Amino acid sequence: MSCFARAETARISLATSCRLFLAVIGAASLAACAQSPVGRQKADLAGTNRQAAVARPHRVAALHPRPISRVRSPEDGAKQSVSHGVASFYSDTETASGERFDKNELTAAHPTLPFGTKLRVTDVSSGRFVTVRVNDRGPYVRGRVVDISPSAAEALGMMDKGITNVRLDVVQ
Repeated sequence: MSCFARAETARISLATSCRLFLAVIGAASLAACAQSPVGRQKADLAGTNRQAAVARPHRVAALHPRPISRVRSPEDGAKQSVSHGVASFYSDTETASGERFDKNELTAAHPTLPFGTKLRVTDVSSGRFVTVRVNDRGPYVRGRVVDISPSAAEALGMMDKGITNVRLDVVQ
């Protein structure tokens, strides 16, 4: 083989090997992208079965009801929030604040107000009201703004109805 032919062959093999090297690098890059956390998460989600989907914790925040309306007005230098919505009564064994539930106390469950907040719950249709203390979280039924203890429900006269339209005023 001539010197010229050998040089041409070496040049062709060098170009071929460079192309092969670039192809291997490109394939390795694509393989690395396929192993990224996002790729693994999508692969994990595609392979989940019904039992794994049920075992995941749910988001309680998405279940919280939203008040129909909320108005803020200053009174004696303090802000007082007002909301309207549906109230129900409940019974439980232990509250979210850690207190033991007592059906004879005037207490309530509210999704966002701090524990210890005093609320005036007024039945819109009758005008009767009761002042309760927030010591629990809830209600977890869409459309309801507060759950009150059975004694507070009795004071409002809603034991027979179960639910009623109320107005909430923050007292303290």
